[in-house]
Amino acid sequence: MWSKVLHANMFGLNSLINFEIRQHWEAQLKLSSPCFWEKVSIVLQVGILGSLLAHFVQKIVCQSCIQRSKPTEKSTERYPSMVKQGLKYKANIGCNTLLLGSHLLIILMLWYGYRTHCNSTKSVFLEEIIQVLSWLISLIAVLNTWKARSSKLPWFLRAWWTCSFSLSIIFTALDIHYILIGKGYPGVADYIDFFNLVPSTYLFGISIKGTTGISFFKNGITDPLLNGKTENKAEGRKDSPYGQATILQLITFSWLNPLFSVGIKKPLDQDDVPNVDMKDSAGFVSHSFDECLNHVKEKNGTANPSVYKAIFLFIWKKAAINAAFAIISAGVSYVGPYLIDDFVKFLNDKRQQRLENGYFLAVAFLSAKMVETVAERQWVFGARQLGLRLQAALMSHIYKKGLHLSIQSRQSHTSGEIINLMSVDVQRVTDFIWFLNIVWMLPIQISLAIYILNMNLGPASLTALLATVIVMACNIPLTRIQKRFQSKIMETKDERMKATSEVLRNMRTLKLQAWDTQFLHKIESLRIVEYNWLWKSSRLAAIAAFIFWGSPTFISVVTFGACILLRIPLTAGRVISALATFRMLQDPIFNLPDLLSVVAQAKVSVDRVASYLQEDEIQPDAVLLAPNDESGLEIEIDNGKFIWNPESRSPTLDRIELKVKRGMKVAVCGTVGSGKSSMLSCILGEIPKLSGMVKIMGTKAYVPQSPWILSGNVRENILFGNSYDTAKYETTVKACALEKDFELFSSGDLTEIGERGINMSGGQKQRIQIARAVYQDADIYLLDDPFSAVDAHTGTHLFENCLMGILKDKTILYVTHQVEFLPAADLILVMQNGRIKQAGRFEELLKQNIGFEALVGAHSQALESIHMVENSSRTPERPVSDGEVDSEPTSNTRPVNRQHDSEHNISLENTKNAGRLVQDEEREKGSIGKEVYWSYLTAVKGGALVPIILLAQSLFQVLQIASNYWMAWAFPPTTEAEPLVGLKILSTVYIILSVGSSLCVLVRAMLLAIAGLLTSQKLFTEMLHSVFHAPMSFFDSTPTGRILNRASTDQSVLDLEMAGKIGWCAFSIIRILGTIAVMSQVAWQVFAIFIPVTAICIWYQRYYVPTARELARLIGIRRAPILHHFGESLMGAVTIRAFDQEGRFTNANLSLIDGYSRPWFHNVSAMEWLSFRLNLLSNFVFAFSLVFLVSLPEGIINPSIAGLAVTYGLNLNFQQASVIWTLCNTENKMISVERILQYSKLTSEAPLVIDQCRPPNNWPQIGKICFKNLQIRYAEHLPSVLKDISCTFPGRKKIGVVGRTGSGKSTLIQAIFRTVEPKEGTIEIDDVDICKIGLHDLRSRLSIIPQDPTMFEGTVRGNLDPLGQYSDTEIWEALDKCQLGDLMHAKKEKLDSTVVENGENWSVGQRQLFCLGRALLKRSSILVLDEATASVDSATDGVIQKIISREFKDRTVVTIAHRIHTVIDSDLVLVLSEGRVAEYDTPAKLLEREDSFFSKLIKEYSLRSRSFISQAKNQNADVIS
Repeated sequence: MWSKVLHANMFGLNSLINFEIRQHWEAQLKLSSPCFWEKVSIVLQVGILGSLLAHFVQKIVCQSCIQRSKPTEKSTERYPSMVKQGLKYKANIGCNTLLLGSHLLIILMLWYGYRTHCNSTKSVFLEEIIQVLSWLISLIAVLNTWKARSSKLPWFLRAWWTCSFSLSIIFTALDIHYILIGKGYPGVADYIDFFNLVPSTYLFGISIKGTTGISFFKNGITDPLLNGKTENKAEGRKDSPYGQATILQLITFSWLNPLFSVGIKKPLDQDDVPNVDMKDSAGFVSHSFDECLNHVKEKNGTANPSVYKAIFLFIWKKAAINAAFAIISAGVSYVGPYLIDDFVKFLNDKRQQRLENGYFLAVAFLSAKMVETVAERQWVFGARQLGLRLQAALMSHIYKKGLHLSIQSRQSHTSGEIINLMSVDVQRVTDFIWFLNIVWMLPIQISLAIYILNMNLGPASLTALLATVIVMACNIPLTRIQKRFQSKIMETKDERMKATSEVLRNMRTLKLQAWDTQFLHKIESLRIVEYNWLWKSSRLAAIAAFIFWGSPTFISVVTFGACILLRIPLTAGRVISALATFRMLQDPIFNLPDLLSVVAQAKVSVDRVASYLQEDEIQPDAVLLAPNDESGLEIEIDNGKFIWNPESRSPTLDRIELKVKRGMKVAVCGTVGSGKSSMLSCILGEIPKLSGMVKIMGTKAYVPQSPWILSGNVRENILFGNSYDTAKYETTVKACALEKDFELFSSGDLTEIGERGINMSGGQKQRIQIARAVYQDADIYLLDDPFSAVDAHTGTHLFENCLMGILKDKTILYVTHQVEFLPAADLILVMQNGRIKQAGRFEELLKQNIGFEALVGAHSQALESIHMVENSSRTPERPVSDGEVDSEPTSNTRPVNRQHDSEHNISLENTKNAGRLVQDEEREKGSIGKEVYWSYLTAVKGGALVPIILLAQSLFQVLQIASNYWMAWAFPPTTEAEPLVGLKILSTVYIILSVGSSLCVLVRAMLLAIAGLLTSQKLFTEMLHSVFHAPMSFFDSTPTGRILNRASTDQSVLDLEMAGKIGWCAFSIIRILGTIAVMSQVAWQVFAIFIPVTAICIWYQRYYVPTARELARLIGIRRAPILHHFGESLMGAVTIRAFDQEGRFTNANLSLIDGYSRPWFHNVSAMEWLSFRLNLLSNFVFAFSLVFLVSLPEGIINPSIAGLAVTYGLNLNFQQASVIWTLCNTENKMISVERILQYSKLTSEAPLVIDQCRPPNNWPQIGKICFKNLQIRYAEHLPSVLKDISCTFPGRKKIGVVGRTGSGKSTLIQAIFRTVEPKEGTIEIDDVDICKIGLHDLRSRLSIIPQDPTMFEGTVRGNLDPLGQYSDTEIWEALDKCQLGDLMHAKKEKLDSTVVENGENWSVGQRQLFCLGRALLKRSSILVLDEATASVDSATDGVIQKIISREFKDRTVVTIAHRIHTVIDSDLVLVLSEGRVAEYDTPAKLLEREDSFFSKLIKEYSLRSRSFISQAKNQNADVIS
C-alpha cells in the first residue's frame, strides 16, 4: 500500500516537473518561432527607415535655409579631382543588387502561393516588401556616393547592413533548425536565405571598415611640374600594407603576400620589411600611454599614477575586440561535441533517417570549424598586436625615465637591472597580453562543457564540474609557490646581469690585473644560484604538467564512475560526446597552469616596471631658468646647500654664494674630493638641492671629467644633433687640435668610434667632447677638468684657442688641477670640504696666504725641478747612450711617414667599411644548420634522455587512444542493448589505462625539465668561458649590448622555453599520428585526401619558413641596438640633460623600437598567415571525412568507432596547425641557440697558464724589459701602430714614456701586458720571452694604474683586494699611503663602505687613488703608470710621486704622463713619435740638445707656465663685484 502511495506521489511530482519543463520550452519556442522574428525584422527595418526619413527632412530644411541666406556660387574648380571605382565599390553594388533581386523573387513566390515556415502570410509579405524597399534605398545610396565623391559610407547604410547581417544569421539558423526538426528537404526560400548570408556577411565587413571603395587623385593638369621633393620623401618609406588592407585581406592575412614573395627569392633585409601601421608605431603608442598616465594622475590626484590603471586604459578597447573574437572562438568550438551524439545516432539508424540530415550535420560541423578558425586567428593576431603596442609603450617610458632618474634612483637601479626591465620584464608583460584572452575563454569553455555533459549524462555532470573545480583549486598553492620562484629567478638574474654588465664594461682592467678568472667564478656562482631557482621552478612546472595532463582522465573517471553509481544509462554516442567534451575541456585546463604561471611572472614584472617608473627624478625646480636681464649675470647661486646622499649628515656643498657675469672665466680648484665636480653639478641641477637658489640665464654646454663618447662616427659626436655648418665645423676642429688626428684616421672625421670610444686615446676622446661643446655655441660652458687627458702642448692649444679664443665672449666655469691655467681666470674658486674657502683673482688669493699657495707651491716645485734639469743640461755635446740602454741612435733621423697611426686607432682602409671598427652584428642566413639542433640535443649525456622522453610521450598517446577506444567499443549503441563487458571490468580497465597514461606524462615532464636545464647550463658555461677568454680586440669591436642580449634574452629562451618548444615538436607529431591512425581505421580512404593536403601543408611550411626565419633573425639583431643605445644614454644622461637633448635621444629610441617592431609584427603576422591556411586545409580534410562517413551504407562501419574518429577529427585542424606552427616557432627560437653557440666558439687569446713554460715564483726579480724589433697592429688588415721598437728598460729604474697624443704610448703598455699580441719581434722581461708563458703568469706579476680609474660595485675592501689575499692591516697601510686613510677612517662602515656601480659615489680623483692603493698592495717588481695622476691636483700629485718613489724605489717603474714634471726625474725617458722610437736616453742628456723632441716638450711646458704667471702679474683687471 505504502509503495502505491509513494508511487502515486512520485508520479504526481514527475507530472508537475514535466508540466513546468513543457511551459519553459513553450516560452523558449516563442523565441525560435519564425513569425516572431518576422515581426522583429519589420520593427527593426521600420525603425531604420523612420530614422532615415527624419535625417533627410532635417537635411532639406537646413539646405533651404542656407540657400536663402547665401547666393549660389559657381564652382571655381576648373580641373576636378579624378575618381576611380575600386573593386570594393563594384562589389557593394553587386551585393545590394543580388539581395534586392532575391527578395523580389520571394515576393513573386508568395504571390503565387508559396508557403514559408511562418503561417502568417501577411507578416511575411509585409516583411519582404519592407526588405525590397530597404535594399532599393541602400542601392541608391551606394550609387549616390559616386555622385557625391564620398570616400566614407553614410551612417544609415552601415547601420542597415549590420542589422541585415544579424537578421540573415537568425533566419539561416531557423531554417537549419526546422529542416533538422522536420527531417525534410530545404525549400527554395531556405536556399535563398543560405545564399543571402554570403553578400550580407560581405556588406557587414564593409560596414565595419566604413569606406566606399572610391579612390581620389588629383588631375595631372593641376600637379606641380617639379615634385621631386615629394618623390624623394616618399622614396625611403615603405608604407604598411596592413594599414591599407581590405576586410578580406585582414581575415586571410593575404596582405603579407608581397613580403613572402620577396622572402622566398632572397634572405630578407631590414629594408625589405614594411613599416608598422601608424597606430602601432612607437611614437603613437608612447603618446597614447602618456595620455593614459596623465588621465590616471588627474583622476587620482597623485604624482605617481598607478601603472596598472594606465595599462588598463591603454589596452581595454583593443582587448575588448580580442575578447569578443576569443569568446566566439571558444563558443563555436563546442558545436562539435554538442552534435556528436546526433551524428552517432544518425550513423546507427541511417535507414530511418534521410541522407540530407547527415549532410546537414556535416555542414554544421564544418561551419562551426570555419567560424572558429577565423575567430581564433583574429584574436591571436589581435593579442600579439596589442602586446606589441604595450611593449613599445613600456620600452619608450623606461627609456625616458632613465634619462631623468635622480642620482639616488640611478644608484639603486644598476644598468644590468634596467636592461633586464627592457629585455625580460617587458617581454613577460607582452606574453601576458596573449594569455589575457584565456581569462575570458575559460568560463565560457567550462560552462559549455558542463552544459553538454548535462545533456548527455544528466546529474553526473555535477561531479564533472566538481572534479574540474578540484583540479583548478590545486592551482592556488602551485601558483603562489611558482610566483615566489619567479620573483627569485628575476632577482638572481638581475644580480647575474649586473655583474656581467660590470665585467664587460671593465674587461680591460680585469685582464690587465689578471682578475678575469676570479670574476668568471663570481658570475658562475651567481648563475648557480639562479640555476637552483630555475630547477625548483621547472620541477614544480613538471608536477603541474602531470596534474593537468592527467586532469581530463581524472574528470572522466569521476564522471563515468558517478554515472555507474547513479545508474544513468550510457550509450556509445553519449560516452563519445562526453569524451569529446573532456578533450575540449583539456584546453582550458592545459592553459590554466600556463596562464597562472604567466600571470605570476607578469605580476612580478609589472611591479618591477611600476617601481622603476615611480622612482624619483631629477628635481625640476633645482635650477631656475631665467631670461637675460640688464644685470649681466648668467649664473647666480644664493646660499646654496646640496647633498648627494640624503642619508648623510653633512651636505656635499654648503653656503655656496656665486655670481658670474656674462663672459667671465671662472676656475674651480682644490684637493681631491673637495667638491669641484659637485659645484658644476649643482649648476646643472644634478645634485639634490636642500636649500637656496640656483639661477642661470642662457643655454649651457658641459664637458664631463670622464669622456662620454657615442657609438657612431667622429662628426656625429661633434655635431651632436646640430646641422652641419662647414665654416663653423672647421673652426671648431682647428680650435680643438683635431686636424692632425683626422689626418691619422683612414676616413677622417667619418671614422667610426667604437663603444665608449674604445678605439680612441684618452686625449682624443677629451678633445672630441670639447669640440662637441664648442660647436653647440652655448652661452655658458661647464668644463670638468678638460686638460687632464692631454699633453702639455695640446693643453696649451686648447686653452688659448678654445677657452681664450673661440669662447672668449662666453661664460666659462672650468675645473682644473693644472695651476698654469689659473692666472688667466677672472675668478678662482678654491674648494675645501664642500665650501668655497677662497674666491678671487690669482694675485689676490696668493696674498691671502690661507691655503691657495699650497696648490701653487706644489706646482712651483715641479717647475723648479724641470728648470733645474733644464739648466744643468745645456751643453753642445751630442748625447751618449747609457751603458744599459740599447745601442741604437737616440733620435729618430729617418723621415717621418705622413701616414700616422693613432695608438688605439683601429680603422680600416678607405673601402666600403672604411672607418668602421664596430661592424654590423653577425647574422646567419638560410635555414638553421642541423649541427645547431644536434649540438642542443646532444649537449647533455650525448642525447641519451631524448629517446626516453619520446618513448614516454608515445606510450602516453597509445594509452590515451586505447582508453577512449575501450569506452567506445564496450558501451552499447542504444540504451536497450546490453554492454559487451561488465561495468566492473569496464571501469577497471579504463582506470588502469588512464592512470598509466598520466604516469607517462610525469616521466616525460620531469626528464624534459632535467634535460632542458642541464643543456641550458652547459651552453651558458661554454659561452661564458669563451667570452672571458676572448682577446681584447673582440671587446673593442663588439658592443656590450650584443653580449648582454645573448646573456639575457637568448639565455632566458634556453632556460625557460627551448626544451618545451622542442618537446612540443615531438609531442605534436606523435599526437597527430595517433589521430590519423584512429581516423584511418574507420575510413582508410581518408588517406586519399590527407596525403595531398599534407603535401600542400609542407609546401606552405617551406614557403613560410625562409621569410619567418629571417624575420626572427632580424628581431634578434634589432633588439641589441635598443639595449646598446639605452646603455649609452644611461651613462651619458648628465651630458644629454645638460645639452637639453632629451627629445632627440628619445626620438632616436622610438626609431630603434620601430626598427625592432617591424620584423616582430610581421613575424607574428606571418605565423597567423600560415596557421589560417593550415586550418582551412584541416577543415577540408575533416569535411571530407564527415561526408565520406555519411555516404557509406549502413553496416559497413561501427557507428561508435566512427563517432570516436569524428571526435579526434574535431581537433585535427588544431593538431595539424600545431605541428607546423610548433616546428616553425621552434626554428625561430632555435636562433637563440644559434646565437649563443656563435659566442661559444670565439677565437681565444693565449692560454692563461702554460704548464711546461711557467716562470719561477720570484720572477721577475730585476724587472728588466727588453723590446726587440717590436711591431704591433690591431688586426691583420690594419697597418702597424708600433714600428720596429728596439730598446731596453733597465731593471729597478724609473722610465718615463712621453709623446704627442696618438704616438703609441698606451699601445706599448698593452704590448707589455699582451692585450695585443706582437706582429713581429719579442718582449723579454728578465730574459723570459713573455709570449711563451701563460697570460695569467705574466699579468699577475705586473702592476698597472690605468688611465681610466675603474671601481667595481661592492665594498672598498673588495675593490682593493678582490682576490682576498691581504689582511686588513695591509689594506689600511696602503690606504694611508695613497692619502685615503683619513677619509676611510671618517666613514662609519670603514673598509666595508659601499661602492656603487662604476664607483660613481667617489670622485674621479679618489678612484685614481684607490687604483694606486691596489698597486701598493700588490708590490710587483714592475709598475706601469698610465696617466695615473691625471685626475688629481698638483699637491696630491706631488705626494703620490713621492710615495711611488719611496715604495717602488727598488722596482722598475714605467710612467706615461702628460705632466712633464712627473717624468723629469726619471732615470730614462723614451720619446715616441708616430709609433717609432724618436729618442731614448736620460733626461739630462736629452735636454743637452735643444732640437730634441724632449727638449721641445719641456720648453712648451715651462714657457706655458711662465707666460701664465707673468700674465697674471701684469694684469690689471677690474674688480669683480
